[in-house]
Amino acid sequence: MKELLRPSRLAPGARVAVVAPSGPVPEERLQTGLDILRGWDLDPVVAPHVLDRHRELRYLAGTDADRAADLQHAWCDPSVAAVLCARGGYGVQRMVDLLDWEAMRAAGPKVFLGFSDITALHEAFATRLGLVTLHGPMAAGVDFIKNARAQEHLKATLFAPDTVRTIASGGTALVPGRARGVTLGGCLSLLAADLGTPHARAGARGGLLCLEDVGEETYRLDRYLTQLLRAGWLDGVRGVLLGSWETCEAYDGVRALIVDRLGGLGVPAAEEFGFGHCEGALTIPFGVAAELDADAGTLTLDEPALR
Repeated sequence: MKELLRPSRLAPGARVAVVAPSGPVPEERLQTGLDILRGWDLDPVVAPHVLDRHRELRYLAGTDADRAADLQHAWCDPSVAAVLCARGGYGVQRMVDLLDWEAMRAAGPKVFLGFSDITALHEAFATRLGLVTLHGPMAAGVDFIKNARAQEHLKATLFAPDTVRTIASGGTALVPGRARGVTLGGCLSLLAADLGTPHARAGARGGLLCLEDVGEETYRLDRYLTQLLRAGWLDGVRGVLLGSWETCEAYDGVRALIVDRLGGLGVPAAEEFGFGHCEGALTIPFGVAAELDADAGTLTLDEPALR
């Protein structure tokens, strides 16, 4: 797995676009998030359909065509330095095929941020644009607007990425050891759902795979992991970083499942790494070469996430 192109870091005054590719966005939370971004001396602009809600399918932030148009317009706007997702939920897989990837590639690299359902866009940006993306807190997310640690780590990643070359989780080794590879991953259920689609990677070979999920029963997590294993998607993975499993079943059961399904890979694995659907979520860049030290609970990037 090769390293991807790193976008430029943000500077004070940078214009950033906020989009909603997935679920509907609560206006009050959005306004709070925008205030935080303005406090960082950023200039946030809200895409036209961010506060929309689909008439029949109320779990979507407007129509697929409008959500795709918002993302594409923001990405292709030369005045925009970063595109930040407002929230996850569900809906990316419905709109991702409507994007004009040639036009987006021609627009050049810029920062892209999100997690959860945005996992499908992380995969697409890697395969279609060859671009490093940031798996981190979203502009209208409770985990962002109410948590100083999440804000501080994201801000450092955006403005001073040299200062967060080593990401220290405070977690422990599920399988001890060190491993080198290129970071990738996201929400487990989305990675499984993405298999066989036009924008999914062929596999995680040579990668440091980051996994997390939310609100899933253990047998469902088993299904997703088993699907990835049966598809050969995990063949050749170098290491595993395990994030949060919020509102899943008791962690002891989730842990036992992960050991059962992934222990046979024979690669270092670090648990409780502090990214995903959790308080104080860390921002993890995808597409960068790094070293995982499972015993120390650290991920050390070869280069800063952003140029």
